[in-house]
Amino acid sequence: MSARAWFRGRRMLLGAAAFLAAGQLGLPAAFAQDARSSAAQKAAREWLAFTDDRNATAAWNAAGAKFRNTLPAQRWMQTLQAQRAPFGPLVQRTVVATQFTKARPGQPPGDYAVLLFRTAFAKKTGANETVTLEREPDGVWRVVGYVIN
Repeated sequence: MSARAWFRGRRMLLGAAAFLAAGQLGLPAAFAQDARSSAAQKAAREWLAFTDDRNATAAWNAAGAKFRNTLPAQRWMQTLQAQRAPFGPLVQRTVVATQFTKARPGQPPGDYAVLLFRTAFAKKTGANETVTLEREPDGVWRVVGYVIN
């Protein structure tokens, strides 16, 4: 091994060690997710867990006011059953994107998060789920829209 190659290898090791040390010192990691994204994703996943269990009542109760005011509980139960039953149980769900906006078509201004999930079910492996949340006046993110295709 040449001296140049040996030094190059040491430089890469030192760079990795410095990166790890920065994390131990409490410095922000280069790929850390912001708290707002984490909170919105957590709320979406908790709500989706109800839909995965086909617990339409719990999903409806946990949804935001706009969702509940637009879609009566009985209609939501029928919709969830019709849309999710053919796909079978959840296999895997991955967040693809999280986008924040102050405006949604046909909605008043607000604090919205739109999350796109790539989802695999037992009978449909290539599904996309879009979950729209609104941060309501109490500061909690709640689902106000759900589309699966």
